Amino acid sequence: GPGRREIGHGALVERALAPVLPNEEDFPYTIRLVSEALSSNGSTSMASVCASILSLMDAGIPISSPVAGVAMGVIAENDKYVLLTDIEGLEDAYGNMDFKVAGTAEGITALQLDIKLKGIPYEVIEKAIKEAHDARRFILDKMSQTISSSRPELSKYAPRMYKITIDPDKIGTVIGPGGKMIRSIVEETKATIDVENDGTVIIGSTSEEGAQKAIKIIEDLTKDVEVGTVYTGRVTRVISIGAFVEILPGKEGMVHISELADYRVPSVEDVVKVGDEIMVVVTEIDRMG
Repeated sequence: GPGRREIGHGALVERALAPVLPNEEDFPYTIRLVSEALSSNGSTSMASVCASILSLMDAGIPISSPVAGVAMGVIAENDKYVLLTDIEGLEDAYGNMDFKVAGTAEGITALQLDIKLKGIPYEVIEKAIKEAHDARRFILDKMSQTISSSRPELSKYAPRMYKITIDPDKIGTVIGPGGKMIRSIVEETKATIDVENDGTVIIGSTSEEGAQKAIKIIEDLTKDVEVGTVYTGRVTRVISIGAFVEILPGKEGMVHISELADYRVPSVEDVVKVGDEIMVVVTEIDRMG
């Protein structure tokens, strides 16, 4: 498993990226990042910051700003200090400081300082932060030549998750007696559905199609039928005087035989059959809904 060094590097990278990650309201996902350094002659943690932010943008995760990192070093002799930017392995081993600085083009998101001296003058640290800022902007400019912002859509391999809000009074309609309705939606769409007491509904699916289908079913279930609105409905029953048409899940009305066509219809079956989809206009809503 990972050792103390790897765990420490992971914590530093997480701290560097956390300020630019979207909040749960905008992006209700758990994000898992894996960074593997196959070889190095410099700071693997700062390389991981750069690689990780590139992968987040490529995956379509809506970060607020790109982040890069650089390791600053110093060689000290008597009262003289020479700053080094983006130190190599030997400069880290034989130098007197390893100062990791990560952030956006505008500001710092994470710092980590390792020194082999009893202390370093304030002005040396101040200069190191300024030079790290210049180096960070240079790195960000190079990164932007590959990708400069998050892709507009999530990766096709990422699961879909959506959050919608319904009237809390209609939660029972979505769940159904004994959970019958919500189970049928899950079975039909292969989506996961969580309904909270405040009317928040979280839909998750491994496919965009399944998620959108679940959303439509739930919205249709909780939608109020409006007089004068045109609906596309499915014929569920046919009787001698007309046809029953389901316009929303669980909501149907009867179209009288005289309203099925603009001419005299001898028999309902001459115009529609069970299973047919037809367009109807709601003219009134009775007390049964």
